[in-house]
Amino acid sequence: MGKFTVTNEINCNEETFWKVFFDKEFNEKLYRGHLSFPDFRILDQRDSDTETIRKVAGTPKMNVPGPVAKVLGSNFSYTEEGRFNKATKFWSWKMTPGNMADKLRNEGTMRIERVGDNKVRRIAELVIEAKVFGIGGLIESSAEKQLRDGWNDSAVFMNDWVKTHT
Repeated sequence: MGKFTVTNEINCNEETFWKVFFDKEFNEKLYRGHLSFPDFRILDQRDSDTETIRKVAGTPKMNVPGPVAKVLGSNFSYTEEGRFNKATKFWSWKMTPGNMADKLRNEGTMRIERVGDNKVRRIAELVIEAKVFGIGGLIESSAEKQLRDGWNDSAVFMNDWVKTHT
């Protein structure tokens, strides 16, 4: 099992960060455009007094070694269910893959810290687990690389978005 943290600085205040993070247009452009997902859909997003709940489905662009691609299949997809606790300002999520759901696990939490008047640090703590005999470690390391790249690319996109849309 792999656990790792990704941190990025985003050039906005806390309120703007969460507003953009939950913006449907931003997410469509981020995933389908910038990250080149063949498919990304927000299936449900709703607010209550205490939390925001979001469920998405995605098919990421895969850049993994051959053995991993063979095991995961050519159309790897997932559903992600996340919850934002408005009191603690923590986002937590769990990803369920479209196949091999009993063998693959990806979940985590994200929070932000104020680091300036108009800057926050996004801190994502992720867990990856692949219970696949012989190549579980390769799947985990490939997924970690893909996720690190995706989080770092999303920070660049979010900073550009904040400059032009807020």
